[in-house]
Amino acid sequence: MSYEIDWVKSRSDLFPEKCAVIDSVTQDSWTYKELNERASRLAGLFLAQGVEKGDRIALFSENHISYFDFLFACLKIGAVFVPLNWRLSTDELQFVVSDAAPVIMGVQSCFIKQASGLQEDFYLIEVDSNTYLDQFPAVDRLRRPLLQESDPLAMIYTGGTTGHPKGAVLSHRSIMWNAINTIVSWNLTDSDTTMTCIPMFHTGGLNALSVPVLIAGGTVVLSPGFEPEQAVKDLIKYKCSIVLFVPTMYHMLTRTKEFKSAKFPDMKVFLSGGAPCPMGIYDVFSSKGLAFKEGYGLTEAGPNNFYIDPREALQRRGSVGKPMLFNAVKVVKKTGDEADPGEVGELYLRGSHLFEYYWNKEEETKEVWRDGWFQTGDLAMMDEAGYYYIVGRKKDMIITGGENVYPLEIENWLECHDAVEEVAVIGIPDDKWGEKVVAFITAGSPGLTEEVLVNYCKKKLAKYKIPKNFYFIDELPKTHVGKINKNELRKSLDKVT
Repeated sequence: MSYEIDWVKSRSDLFPEKCAVIDSVTQDSWTYKELNERASRLAGLFLAQGVEKGDRIALFSENHISYFDFLFACLKIGAVFVPLNWRLSTDELQFVVSDAAPVIMGVQSCFIKQASGLQEDFYLIEVDSNTYLDQFPAVDRLRRPLLQESDPLAMIYTGGTTGHPKGAVLSHRSIMWNAINTIVSWNLTDSDTTMTCIPMFHTGGLNALSVPVLIAGGTVVLSPGFEPEQAVKDLIKYKCSIVLFVPTMYHMLTRTKEFKSAKFPDMKVFLSGGAPCPMGIYDVFSSKGLAFKEGYGLTEAGPNNFYIDPREALQRRGSVGKPMLFNAVKVVKKTGDEADPGEVGELYLRGSHLFEYYWNKEEETKEVWRDGWFQTGDLAMMDEAGYYYIVGRKKDMIITGGENVYPLEIENWLECHDAVEEVAVIGIPDDKWGEKVVAFITAGSPGLTEEVLVNYCKKKLAKYKIPKNFYFIDELPKTHVGKINKNELRKSLDKVT
């Protein structure tokens, strides 16, 4: 079925004067009418430059109103929005740009020098301020192609730690159904306000809450980066009712004096995503009487897939909840059979919110689909009551002496130790055990020793799960989106062995 897809215009027509977006730095704000007008003006420029349906249009910027300008302009004319990770090295960025081959690139002024070194031919739009669009003429009527739900709208490159990133193609259907599922399952309304600090080149920054909140008619506060002290102030100032941070952000946030004294009177719930959350974070929010829960997703799927009531999250710590209304979930064992409650297997997902394919990677696309189900590569377990728990990445599972070890179980226990700040557990090759368990620790107080941690582990963990070695380091390496980079930890051991 072909039709025009433009919920931005519809929202503008229905509630033109409702505040849609706020810039937390400049204090500029835009109504839904203004948001639609900006997207239409930019779409007119794209068409004047000869952009056709399916052409890629990239953006190289920190969190900024231009993300919505570019995404919604692409939505109007059938182009494909490609947000670029500004934290990539020059070589990594060159690969992504060469792979996507954008015909137009928006570049924030601070990245002009970096973008000018790219060996690609594209029309450059400098994003020098919130008024960068004023130089272009307004348009009364756009030439709009007929679109299919399955036509691509965005292409987000996965943040893998090995090999080249893959462009996950999200269709109009993918993004719309993720938003609808989120709005209905999480009870988002036009009274909700969120703050987006997670980089919007990441699916969590763009699609977890920003787009769903706008479709619901709420307000998105944009922050170009994450400063924990300022984040506390902004959450209160803008009366945010829901927010998503990754665990590393919560680790920083909860240690500030601003957080410790804050009340957050308008906040319905704090969400954690991007990686499993340490159990200690639950304790901090519980002690302040603040609602807190975890979610689960990935670039190829949503990223929203589960719902759990914050009260249930307190009782079932570590659970991401039950499947949302419009998606299906199952856990599959190595045999191909569906796992029983309490058994660990690979998490499979199905629903209209899933990505369409990997750009220019037909074989890789085939590998992750099975009979209409997307194979996530994550290990999960469902309990007797139907609540799901993410156990870890399939590739991170450790087999030592024939026993399966899931690093997350060990990490959660070690992070409960008062003297441990952060921890990462990996498996490394071992002649005797096949693999041996080792842990990297950042200590929150002096005097923490391997002996202390071994004795602590004995209280909770089976002997084969206790790390054979503990490595104390100043800081754990992180990926571009704040996840602990275990591949870098393995490389660091290779250098010393």
